[in-house]
Amino acid sequence: MQLKIAQIKDIDNILKLHAKYQLATISEDDKKDGFVTTGFTPEELRAIIEEEQGIFIAVENDIVLGYVMSASWQFWSKWPIFSHMINDLPKLSYLGQTLTVDNSYQYGPVCIDKSVRGSGLLENLFDFALESMSKKYPILVTFVNKINERSYAAHKRKLGLDVIQEFEFNNNTYYEMVFDTSKRVSNII
Repeated sequence: MQLKIAQIKDIDNILKLHAKYQLATISEDDKKDGFVTTGFTPEELRAIIEEEQGIFIAVENDIVLGYVMSASWQFWSKWPIFSHMINDLPKLSYLGQTLTVDNSYQYGPVCIDKSVRGSGLLENLFDFALESMSKKYPILVTFVNKINERSYAAHKRKLGLDVIQEFEFNNNTYYEMVFDTSKRVSNII
């Protein structure tokens, strides 16, 4: 399996994986094992690739088996939930500093195909993305819907993220989580 920063040619394959696990299109059977909240268009994926180099993928035989998206708050600010989180940043501190759009970035969504869950791919893909993003930002910030228990467990137990607060948005409750980007979770493949 190859870990790489996504290119424009990878968009269709990223969207195939995304559609399997996105809340609007996931099967009811798969929902209990985790889901992705945010939907994306091909144009939005093109923008994050071109502007941020912010999609990190795991590919095998031209099939995308996992992705991690990571980008600046400026990039994410057009989505209402991220705008809400940006407004909250000055109220939060981590590693002895107040969070800002300059010292932190938004990690996620992340999606791992169920055929490779539990294989260590999440940890390796997380570290691969972290290696790139840590050059610009000391703090990773993300959120997990409280009803998405599998994602919460993976981020808390496997990756070691810390809950910094809980917040409500659009009739949902979320864990807001943070991570020191100078750390690593596992050895990269």
